[in-house]
Amino acid sequence: MAAAIRAAAERLGATSDTARLDAELLMAHVLETSRSQMLLTRMRDDAAPHAAAFARLVNRRAAHEPVAHLLGEQEFYGLPFAVSPATLIPRGDSETIVEAALEHAAADARVLDMGTGSGALLLAFLHERPSATGIGIDASAQALAVAQRNSAALGLAQRAQFREASWLDSGWADALGRFDLVLCNPPYVETGARLDPDVRDYEPASALFAGPEGLDDYRAIIPQLGKLLAPGGVAVLEIGAAQGQAVRALASRIGLYGGAAPRYRRTRPGADSHLGLGKADSTLYLWPQASGARVTLPTGSSSDIAVTVRGFGPVYLAQNGARELRQAQSRKGSRGHMRTGCKVRAAH
Repeated sequence: MAAAIRAAAERLGATSDTARLDAELLMAHVLETSRSQMLLTRMRDDAAPHAAAFARLVNRRAAHEPVAHLLGEQEFYGLPFAVSPATLIPRGDSETIVEAALEHAAADARVLDMGTGSGALLLAFLHERPSATGIGIDASAQALAVAQRNSAALGLAQRAQFREASWLDSGWADALGRFDLVLCNPPYVETGARLDPDVRDYEPASALFAGPEGLDDYRAIIPQLGKLLAPGGVAVLEIGAAQGQAVRALASRIGLYGGAAPRYRRTRPGADSHLGLGKADSTLYLWPQASGARVTLPTGSSSDIAVTVRGFGPVYLAQNGARELRQAQSRKGSRGHMRTGCKVRAAH
C-alpha cells in the first residue's frame, strides 16, 4: 500500500501542490475507509487487489479533475458536503463567511443564501445555530438537488428550504419576505481570467465569471439587499481580493456601508483558539445605514471598526488586520478611541 501511494504521489507532483495528500485520499476512498484509519492500519496491506480502481482515480486526478469530484464530497466547516460538477467546491477560505455570520447575526436568524450551490454556507450556519432557519436559492436545479441531499444528510431538512430562483429575474424574491442574514458567494472572477485547470475545466462557469471586471453580479445583488434585509439585518458577501473599493462604492449608493477585511480563519475545535491572516479573497460585511446617522472615519484610516450608533446596530466596518475584528466593536452610542487607536465619531 505504501509503495502504491508513494508512486502515485510522484506522478501527481506535476499536477497538484498536495500530491501526497491527494494520493492518500484517493487510496482511502478505494479502500472505503478514512485516511487516518488507512494510515494507522492499512499501510502494509497488499495494494494489488485495489490497483485498477486506484489507477483510474490517479489518472483522472493527473488530468486535473478535482479530488472533491473524485471522492464525491468536500469537508467544509468540519462537515461533509456532497459536491458535483453542478456546484462550486466549498473551500476553506469561505469559512470566514460563516465565522462573520455567526459573530454578527442573531442566534434565531432567518437566513437567505443567494447562490447556495451545495448549500455549504447556509447549512454550516444552521448547524451552528439550532434556532435559525433559512432558504437557499440557486438558478441551477442540479445544484439545488445537491443542496437538498446535504441538508437531509446533516439532519437540517426541517430548517432549510431550497428554491430555484435567479437574482437576475424580476420579482424572484417577492414572496420570500425579509431576512436577518443574507449570505452570498457570487460569481466574481473576471471574464478571461486565467484559472487553474482544476477550476476552469471542472467547476461551473456560471458560478465563477461575472463580466470583464468581475462585478456584474454585485451590480445585480447589492441594490436588492435593502428590500431583503430586515431592520438590523446583516449581509455577508465574498468578494475578490481587489474588489473591495468597487463593491463598497456600489453599496454606498443605496445606503449600505461596507468594508473589506482580510480573510481570516479560526482553527477548528480542538486546536488553539486564534485568528490567522490568509492570502485569499476578502469578505464584505454590509449593514443598512442607520437612518439619519452619520459615521465619520479619519482620512486614510485603515482600522477594523464596527460602530453602533444609538441603537441602530453596526453601520460600518473599515478594513485592516483581522486580529482586531472581534475586538473593535463599540457599545450602543459609544464614540471615541477604539482598541486600534483610531478615533471614530458618530453623529446625527
